[in-house]
Amino acid sequence: MAHDEIIDRYSRLARAAAAGRVVADCGPDAFEQGGFGAAGYEDTNALPEAAVRASLGCGNPVAVAALRTGETVLDLGSGGGIDVLLSARRVGPSGKAYGLDASPDMLALARRNAEQAGVANVEFLQGVIEHVPLPDRTVDVVISNCVVNLSGDKAAVLAEAFRVLRPGGRFGVSDVVTDGDLDPRRRQAAEERIGCVAGALSVTDYRGLLGAAGFVGVDITLTTDHGDGVHSAIVRATKPAAGPGLEIRPMRDADASQVLAIYQAGLDTGQASFETTAPSWEGFTAGRLPHLRYVAADTGTGQVVGWVAGSAVSTRPVYAGVVEHSVYVHPGCQAHGIGTALLTTFIAACEDAGVWTVQSGIFPENTASLALHQALGFRVVGTRERIGRHHGRWRDVVFVERRSSSH
Repeated sequence: MAHDEIIDRYSRLARAAAAGRVVADCGPDAFEQGGFGAAGYEDTNALPEAAVRASLGCGNPVAVAALRTGETVLDLGSGGGIDVLLSARRVGPSGKAYGLDASPDMLALARRNAEQAGVANVEFLQGVIEHVPLPDRTVDVVISNCVVNLSGDKAAVLAEAFRVLRPGGRFGVSDVVTDGDLDPRRRQAAEERIGCVAGALSVTDYRGLLGAAGFVGVDITLTTDHGDGVHSAIVRATKPAAGPGLEIRPMRDADASQVLAIYQAGLDTGQASFETTAPSWEGFTAGRLPHLRYVAADTGTGQVVGWVAGSAVSTRPVYAGVVEHSVYVHPGCQAHGIGTALLTTFIAACEDAGVWTVQSGIFPENTASLALHQALGFRVVGTRERIGRHHGRWRDVVFVERRSSSH
């Protein structure tokens, strides 16, 4: 369905709800299964009737996100405002709940509902979920209720969610997913029966897009089974935590010069690697897995202050879940927890990717690196003595590894 058609459709539903009619975005079968509308909420008694009537979601993202007092929440595709009002109640007067919707009629309905409910810590914004009208790192939690599946550019939606979240922020949505790539016949059957499938992602594709946006700790739990491979689902993920003034995000081509400069500075210490010269960017990227590369960046200047990346240890299928990694921090930014934050993010991303062993070789003289790795669950496997010559002398290498607890 085209963007303008979606806005027009939900505007009509908003006007119907405002007029006192019960509205539905899906066929009656879906509602009978308790998967859509207000059926997923435990308590809506304190909400305006129009907010409940305009509930068109497929779950309860307010409960999914485990909101806490004082947090700032953003609801993508807020509709009549039911999730915004519930979120405002959860976060209390010291918190705030934003609602974003593209339909002027839905926004008008939501504002009337908020006024009727006497809720002051809310703000409704007009815009599209692919371009959120909020500054970077504004909110603690992003929620959504059966809306991401409607977008024609889901990668942009998830990238925007990542952008507006503060480090350590949470993504917790209810959505419609498929358990695989549905053939056209099955997808058409589902759409004709319940009308809510739209552009639903497969679980695998959803995971991939969340990871590409920079999220870690991805968890997708199927809830209601609507048949033909279509499910309601709870989708959770986290933006990597970082120290004050820092953000950890996926590495980009635009980071090349800074990443390589930090790499070279580490090599110049003589304690980081047998290598003495950083490779070209082409050489760097060719040897490292695209989904396991992150940087730590200063949120004020955008300067890259550290990076972590992983490489496959072998092309043989038996070693598909074994990677080797490197982590480097700008020499002027060490002892600030940056290495810990980067490696913690990397470990979480490896868990998401099904990696079962992360390994590395460290010079025994590099005591800070050894301490960092052991603090994060790496064990010393052994020491490879006099394994190579470096600057004219033989060097030992301590081999460390971390085994996933889930594999």
